[in-house]
Amino acid sequence: MYHSKITGLGYYVPSNVVTNDDLSKIIDTNDEWIQERTGIQERRHIIRGEDTTTTMGVKAAKIAIERSGVAKEDIDFVVFATLSPDYYFPGPGVLVQRDLGLRTVGALDVRNQCSGFVYAISVADQYIKTGMYKNILVIGSEVHSTGLDMTTRGRGVSVIFGDGAGAAVLSREEDLTKGILSTHLHSEGQHAEELSLQAPGMGARWVTDILADNDPNDESYYPYMNGQFVFKNAVVRFAEVINEGLEANGLQVSDIDMLIPHQANLRISQFIQNKFKLRDDQVHNNIQKYGNTTAASIPIALTEAWEQGKIKSGDTVVLAAFGSGFTWASAIIKW
Repeated sequence: MYHSKITGLGYYVPSNVVTNDDLSKIIDTNDEWIQERTGIQERRHIIRGEDTTTTMGVKAAKIAIERSGVAKEDIDFVVFATLSPDYYFPGPGVLVQRDLGLRTVGALDVRNQCSGFVYAISVADQYIKTGMYKNILVIGSEVHSTGLDMTTRGRGVSVIFGDGAGAAVLSREEDLTKGILSTHLHSEGQHAEELSLQAPGMGARWVTDILADNDPNDESYYPYMNGQFVFKNAVVRFAEVINEGLEANGLQVSDIDMLIPHQANLRISQFIQNKFKLRDDQVHNNIQKYGNTTAASIPIALTEAWEQGKIKSGDTVVLAAFGSGFTWASAIIKW
């Protein structure tokens, strides 16, 4: 039995900065309204033709691989978390394998939205623990901007999301006091429709249906979110899954050196910080700059925190996420 250890981190965000004031020119909203409800000041949107979910993932992965010291020839497996693949099929995992010039290793796509990166880390961790693989590339990448309702009708959702990618290399660790100590995954599908995008989909409305109806009021192919309901569930599940991880490893809240929460809403992160009585330097938030980048949010924030020296050898790092599905998850890491 082995542990898996994060040996390299990287992230990439598009150069195109979209501020709240920029959005107010096309949507009936304003900076104060957005910041009060979400904490977001700006986000990044791709420039069409320059970036995709896959290309951003590749850019983040190249940084993570270089920092890991692992040769790309030694990458054994790819796990790619996203809700916004370049194609309906195939998924972006195989595109990354191709574009990075990796060996013909396996590539797996994870569709767990906001919890996707933690789920992907858990999958990679199991493969390494059992000895099946030694070095796994894990990516979270999202392009939201091209699929949002950028009108006043969609402002409750569209102002929240941004584009970006983050990546990590997980490698075999023989010291069982280090690396990923445990991961904890949950779902509650009865609330799936409270945060969803239902069309096009084989079970509901496919492209042919949408084209045939040609209904300008059809919102089925835009994201829907019951914001208050999601918030109420998120603050409960965040706390539960963090405590679950701590208890599984005999740890206390006082042992947390850094909490990296999914960047869904600054108010959710602040609520959890206050609940656990954590200092500002024990929680890393960057939703103010990037918005909610779904599966990319945790790896981007984790990389930033590491780059800024907020995470050091021996630290206990907690990753926690909640989102569409409903799914929620945590990972406890000894750095």
